[in-house]
Amino acid sequence: MKNLKNCLVLSLCTLALVACNKNDEGSVANNLELQFQNTFKEQTIVLGDANAGSATKNTSANGQVHHFSELKYVLSNIRLVKADGMEVPYHINDLDKGATVIDQAKPASLFYVLSNVPAAAYKQLKFGLGVKTDLNTLDQLRFPTFYNTAGANDTKMMWEWGTGYRFTKIEGFYDTDNKPLSIHTGSTVAGPEGNYTQGVDAYREITLDLTTPAQVGARAPRITIKADFDKLLSGKTNTITLSTGSTSNDNATPNIHTAVQMLKFVDNLGGNGVNDLSGIFSVSKVDN
Repeated sequence: MKNLKNCLVLSLCTLALVACNKNDEGSVANNLELQFQNTFKEQTIVLGDANAGSATKNTSANGQVHHFSELKYVLSNIRLVKADGMEVPYHINDLDKGATVIDQAKPASLFYVLSNVPAAAYKQLKFGLGVKTDLNTLDQLRFPTFYNTAGANDTKMMWEWGTGYRFTKIEGFYDTDNKPLSIHTGSTVAGPEGNYTQGVDAYREITLDLTTPAQVGARAPRITIKADFDKLLSGKTNTITLSTGSTSNDNATPNIHTAVQMLKFVDNLGGNGVNDLSGIFSVSKVDN
C-alpha cells in the first residue's frame, strides 16, 4: 500500500513537472524575424543602371517600361497584434531599436529581427512606412544609430532642405529612351525657418493580416512580406503616368514634382489610410 502511495505521489509530481515545463516553454520570449521581398508582381527586383541588361524591367498599367537603380524605404513603429486584438508595441518611440532602412542593394537589410518578443500567437502585423511626426527630426543625439544608418553616404535618407527623413527613395529610368526617374517621399514642413509647421504628412500606417498565426515562444517565427513595386505606378488608389518637365503635372523628378504629385506615389506605396491600409505590402507566408 505504501509503495502504491509513493508511486501515485511520484506520478503526480512528474505530471506537475511536465505541465510546468510546457507552461515555461510557451511563456518564454523569443525573436521574430521580418523578411522583405521587393518585387515587380512576382519577379524579384534586380537593380541596374540605364543600360543594365540584367535589371528587372516592369511595364505599368499605362504601358510605361521602367526599372530601378536604387530602392530604399524606412520601416518603423512596429506593432504585433494578438489573437484577442491586443497590440504589442516594439520600441515604437525608439528609432535606434525599432526602425530600419530596407535597401534592395544590401541583402542583409531585407531581414529585420525583433528581439525579446513576448510569447503569444500573433494574427496581424502593423508598421509605419516612414517616421511618425513626433520622431521625424534629424536627432543625432537621441537616435545616433538610426541617424547614422539613414545618413550613410550610400543611403542618404535625409532631406537636404528640411529637418526630417526621406521615407522612400527610388531612383531609376523609364520609357525606351531611359529618362531618369527619381521618386522621393517624406513629410514636408511649411512656414519660415525656425518656425516650421507640418506640411504634407507622408507617413503611412500599414496593417497586414498574417496567413497563419505567428507562434512566438518555443519557436522564433519568420514573417515574409512582399512589397510589390508594380503598384508604384499601377496602384490601388492611383494609376500614374511619369512625365519629365517643369509644370505642376510633371512628376518624374523630386525637384520638379509638387507635394500633390508626391502624395499620389505615397498613397500607392503606403495606402491612402481609408480603404487601403496595406499599399504595396502583403504577407506571403509565416514560418513557425
